[in-house]
Amino acid sequence: MDRRSYLKASLALGGSLMLPAGVLALVGCSGTMKTPGLAGFDGRSMGTGYSVRFGGKQHGITINGAPVDQAKIDQLAEKVHAMLLDVDTHMSTWRADSELSQFNASANTDWQPLSAPTLRVIAQALDTSADSNGAFDVTVGPLVDLWGFGAGAETSAGGDRKPAGSDIVKRLAQVGYGAIDIDLTANAARKRNPHTRLDLSGIAKGHAVDRVAALLDQEGLDSYLVEVGGELKSRGRKPDNTAWKVAIERPSVGRREAFRALELKDLAIATSGDYRNFFDDAGQRYSHSIDPRTGKPVSHQLASVSVVAGSTMAADALSTALMILGPDEAMDFAIKHQVAAHLIVKSGSALKEVYTPAFEPLVS
Repeated sequence: MDRRSYLKASLALGGSLMLPAGVLALVGCSGTMKTPGLAGFDGRSMGTGYSVRFGGKQHGITINGAPVDQAKIDQLAEKVHAMLLDVDTHMSTWRADSELSQFNASANTDWQPLSAPTLRVIAQALDTSADSNGAFDVTVGPLVDLWGFGAGAETSAGGDRKPAGSDIVKRLAQVGYGAIDIDLTANAARKRNPHTRLDLSGIAKGHAVDRVAALLDQEGLDSYLVEVGGELKSRGRKPDNTAWKVAIERPSVGRREAFRALELKDLAIATSGDYRNFFDDAGQRYSHSIDPRTGKPVSHQLASVSVVAGSTMAADALSTALMILGPDEAMDFAIKHQVAAHLIVKSGSALKEVYTPAFEPLVS
């Protein structure tokens, strides 16, 4: 599909922009159709949607000091799309030709070269894996596939997706972040277990947001909100000097509405939840949040976790880890590590929110 057939660019955008999962971006003011000095574009990449909104000082927009016109917005949109395509080409498990898929397909246990960006993402994933004692595990892919949620899913939607206990045990033997070594100086990685596979789906979108934000910084933009697949990062304030506003989504199946509004400035937010991707079997819900320690979907009462941080990549990985840990362990971990975390917990038919001291300043 040609990029222009799905990428839309405009000079004036307003109202509310709804995002794919977990977060709503409140772009314009209530009752205002347009926000002066705000521009942006949307597109699709990495199997999801993305959006960029940006502005400039004194209600005007400049890119590298020059006034914006439609041609410059289109040029910027092309650069962003190319960057996201590069991330997908390197880190997707849904593309057989990606750098990551080729590494996964190899049973070689010797050092193998990988690109520096891919290794940086793996390094962050391994750090989060170690910090969370394996609640986040970058090698969880074989289990995700077994339960029918991954790129190599072995069952189809609507089929018999609940695997046998013996199959779970076999896959657990392939999972363990300790089986991956990396060398950031030599730009190489190796497997200690030839069956180990890396899955960056819990962190790659956050990395993609950070990459786009860095590009916008290089272009001289001092006001923007970037979203890829529901993970967001902001810089500065909107051209009218109001804050970029987002809202954590109410974890409801089949509808989208705001639960908690936030103002973001030079911060990122990522959300993980159990209410978008799941299947039911004999009255039991099985979500895509697979606990690498048990080999099974989580069964606790934590419905949604949002993490705010300076890095979208870090927020992405941490929100996944906290979602696996469950409400009590997640709060203990987040408080210990001074994570700005917001949890929505199921309490019968009701929902309650709890958040860490680091998150409290964000509550309006």
